Amino acid sequence: MPQIVLVHPKIPPNTGNIARTCAATDTELHLVGPLGFEITDRYLKRAGLDYWPYVKLHYHESIEAFQLLHQQRGGRLLGFSVRGSLSYVTFDYEPSDWLLFGSETTGLPSDILSACDATLYIPMKETNVRSLNLSVSVAVSLFEARRKLGYLE
Repeated sequence: MPQIVLVHPKIPPNTGNIARTCAATDTELHLVGPLGFEITDRYLKRAGLDYWPYVKLHYHESIEAFQLLHQQRGGRLLGFSVRGSLSYVTFDYEPSDWLLFGSETTGLPSDILSACDATLYIPMKETNVRSLNLSVSVAVSLFEARRKLGYLE
């Protein structure tokens, strides 16, 4: 099953909402530090409600620590960015994919994007809208990957 990776998230309620989505879908959530908040942040906890016991949460202090785990487990790194080269809708997902998202303010760093096996974007009609909210982006992407892999039945 695809996994969600948040690299340097900054806004606690976004991460809490993503954790809730991961709990509901039994999806592993990887947080890569440094974070813009403490794991004990009350807004993070509030957004995740009482679902935290169901979140398969992994914290990595650095991108290097995450990369070690990725090397052990394998799978493709799929970086999501407004500058991605492939639409997330037409992409062919694999169960071992890792869906990477950057911080709300800066997105994924260029060195991480360049290390990805593919970069994906979410098409938006209005060109004056820079991006979707991080928790929305994760949800639509995760559900599309799950749909294509047959996990929604």
